[in-house]
Parts: sequence; structure tokens; C-alpha cells
Amino acid sequence: MFEDNFTDHYEAGRQERKIYSVSELNAEIKALIEESFPFVWIFGEISNLRIPASGHFYFTLKDGSSQISAVMFRGQQRHLKFEPEDGMSVTGMGRLGVYEPRGTYQIILEYLEPSGIGALQIAFEKLKKRLAEQGCFDIEFKKPLPFLPKRISIITSPTGAVVHDILKTINRRFGNLHIQIVPVKVQGHGATEEIASALDLLNARNETEVAILARGGGSLEDLQAFNSESVAKAIFASKIPIISAVGHETDYTISDFVADLRAPTPTAAAEMVVPEKLELQRHCNDVSMHFKTRILYYFKELNLKLNEISKRLVDPRRKLADHRLRLDDLCARFGRILSLRVRREREYLDFWQDRLGANTPGLIILKAKKQLEQINGNLIKSLIIYNHSRKIKGRELRAKLEALNPLAILARGYSVTRTIPQATVIKDSQKVALNQELEVLLAKGSLICRVKGKVNDGKKII
Repeated sequence: MFEDNFTDHYEAGRQERKIYSVSELNAEIKALIEESFPFVWIFGEISNLRIPASGHFYFTLKDGSSQISAVMFRGQQRHLKFEPEDGMSVTGMGRLGVYEPRGTYQIILEYLEPSGIGALQIAFEKLKKRLAEQGCFDIEFKKPLPFLPKRISIITSPTGAVVHDILKTINRRFGNLHIQIVPVKVQGHGATEEIASALDLLNARNETEVAILARGGGSLEDLQAFNSESVAKAIFASKIPIISAVGHETDYTISDFVADLRAPTPTAAAEMVVPEKLELQRHCNDVSMHFKTRILYYFKELNLKLNEISKRLVDPRRKLADHRLRLDDLCARFGRILSLRVRREREYLDFWQDRLGANTPGLIILKAKKQLEQINGNLIKSLIIYNHSRKIKGRELRAKLEALNPLAILARGYSVTRTIPQATVIKDSQKVALNQELEVLLAKGSLICRVKGKVNDGKKII
């Protein structure tokens, strides 16, 4: 009875309830969580940071009593101003998601900043390091300032006290200079773009000789436009020398490192860009007096030398008479030398004429004929002697050849035995077979024989 009732209730409940598969349940949980928490801010400490080959950040965010898995994909990392590390406290913004294959949930971060240490300061150090590695701070790229520029541009806010301080200082040091004010925002939204555009515009127009990039002091957030990469790149690419005068003396920005010259204050920048007119005038007066003194001294020295030379100057008529006497002496010496040279050349000519007469072609030919006849006689004698010696040598060689002639040996009763038909000379009886035909060469003619037996060392073998 009980079993029948349980079966009925089980069948009825089975028809009413829905049974989820694991995938369906994870999918509904995923939809519920992602719809309920589209974007959330979260604070925690990084732990178990992993960066696989894909470049994504995988880590755990934890506090004193709980933890959650977190991921930051590579595409969102371009906005990071720092390098995440284990143990670093961070604040992030992202959306919750469920990884259905494992049934786990995690937060997918879109933004991340450090807590406890300023994100702007980290971004400042990171950008400073990167620009230094690219050579933007190298001294070799720093352009010198013109000594006395005719046109000066000031890139700053037109309403601040900075522009008035710079104008007042420049006019006090050197009035009547052409000054161009390029108005830009120096903080807040759009300041970075306006400063970079102003630098590009000055270089495109190429009308100014030096530019001052200036603003007053402020916090790191206020100076952020001068710590941006775009402004740094625009300063580095500028063909016009740039003086960076941002903040107070203790404030340092990226533009200070990239600029051709860093001024501790805007007023100091104005003092650097132009010299003091009164000081220049005083220097010019000193130089002028120095030149006047040097010129007067120079002319005085010339006058003294002129007087000394005038005292030593001889009457031109006396000088002319001396030159005439010297000319007569030189002419006489030249005549004697010429006569002596002609006499020597004539003697030299006579010497060579005598030598030429003693060596006429007829005499040379006669001597050559006598030498030729003597050489021919000597040659004939040498040929006769050589021919006689050759004949004697030929008779000796003929006698030796006759003595070594094999036919002469045969004539003394010897013979040579050869095989038929190979004509191989027989030297060993062991190499001859019975009944083999052999040819015996005599002094006159030959014999064809057949082997009937063989004897070796006096013993008959067969």
C-alpha cells in the first residue's frame, strides 16, 4: 500500500519538475550572474599571477577571508600604467563571468590601478623609463639655444600668471623683441592634444627661433599633460629648440627630460632665452674700447717701423749706380765663362772626332772579317776533331755490341729453346710438358723437337 502511494507521488512530481543538464545549469547561472553584475569595482591583493604565452594575466584577488579568480586579457593591458606583481594591492573594474566548461566564475577586468602607490606616479616612471630607452633624453639630440633670438614663442595658458611673468622678465632684460603667445590648455581634458598640436604648428610654420613651454606649479594630476607620451614625442621631434618651464623648481615632468633645456621656473626660462640688454651693451662697449686700443697700438708700431725703414733707405741714384757697376762686372764674368765654355766644348768635339775617325765603318768591317775568318778556322778544326772522336767512339760501341749479340753466342754452339706458338723462351724444365713441341733456335736455322723426357739436377724425372 505504501509503495503504491510513493510511486504515484513520484510520477506526479516527475511530470511537474524540470531536470537540468550540467551544461544547461551552468548556462543559466552564467546568464544570471552576468546580467546581475554587468560591471563592478573590486579591491584586493594580487596572488598567483600567471602570464602564459598568450600574454593574458591570470591571478587571484583576495582579502583577509575570501578570494576570487580574475583575468585581464591582453587587449585591455594597453591602458595599464604599471606592472602587476604578487602581493600588490589593486583596485579594478570589470564584469563577472562564468567559465562553463569548469563551472567556475571569475571577474574579467577591464581596468586596473594600484592602491597605496599613486597610479600617476607609476605611469610617470614607466613612461620615463621607456622614453629613456628610446634615446629621447640623450644629450646628443639636445639643440643649442640661439644667442639672441628675434622671435620667441610662449606655449602656455593666456590667462595665467605665468605668461605675465615671462613677458615682464623678457621686456625687462631686452625690450622690443617679437614675442608670440600660443594659447593652450595646460591641464584637464584636451590639454595634451592642444600642447602637442601647438608644437607641431610652430614647426610647420617655422617662423620662431625658440619656444618656451610653461605653466605654474601643481600636483602630479595637474601636471599630467606634461607627462604624456604625445607631448614628449612632439618635443623630441621639434626642430625648434624647446625650453621646458613647468612647475616649481622641485617639480620634474617628462617634458623637462625631453626638452633641449629645463628651466626651474618660468621666470628662469625667460632669463635663459634672452641676455640682458644692459649687460650686452656694457660688453660691446668694453669690446669696442679694446679694439680701439689695439688699433691705436698697431698704428703706433707701424709708424715706428716706418721711421726705422726710412732711416735705412738709400738714395735711389746711388743705388742705381751700384747696380750698374754690378751689371758691368756680371757681363765681364759672363764673357769669360762663355769663352771658357766654348773652348772646352771645342776640345771635347775634337776628341770625339778623333775617336770617330779611328772607328770608321771600313775599319770595323775589316776587323770583323779577320775575326770571322779566325772563328771559321777554329770551327773547322773543332769539327774535324769532334768527327774523329765520334768515329773512334762508334767503333768501340760496335765492338761491344758485337760481343753482346745473341747470334754471336749461337755461333759458338749455343741454342735458344722456345715454346710453340707462344715463342716463350724455356728456362725451367718443370714448365715443359711431355710430348710438347718446342722450337730450338741455332746459329743457322732452327729445329722443331718433341719432349721425350726431362732431367733435373742429373736425375731423370721421366
